[in-house]
Amino acid sequence: MRLCRPLVAVLGGLALALTTTAPALAADGTFTWIGPHGKAYAITDPPSHRCFDMAQEARGAHNGTRKPLVVHTRKKCKGTALRLAPGRSAPAGARFASVVFDPR
Repeated sequence: MRLCRPLVAVLGGLALALTTTAPALAADGTFTWIGPHGKAYAITDPPSHRCFDMAQEARGAHNGTRKPLVVHTRKKCKGTALRLAPGRSAPAGARFASVVFDPR
């Protein structure tokens, strides 16, 4: 019983810390793009500072987040980079293979 209380307190504190810092680590807003067959896709509040590879064809990126992002022509955030400020869009036909939100 003596070990249980400190363990519960530590786990509770950890859970509280994680829930209060999560919003600060996200690029608030929505990132949209066009996928195969002209279908629109979106991610809301994407995590910051991580590179994401697109699983399929992607083009026409629009940065609806509050932070900048960079789309890359190759996976793993390599190749030609195009930086998009908040509210800006890439040209409609501009294809990309990966994206990083709020790059460092």
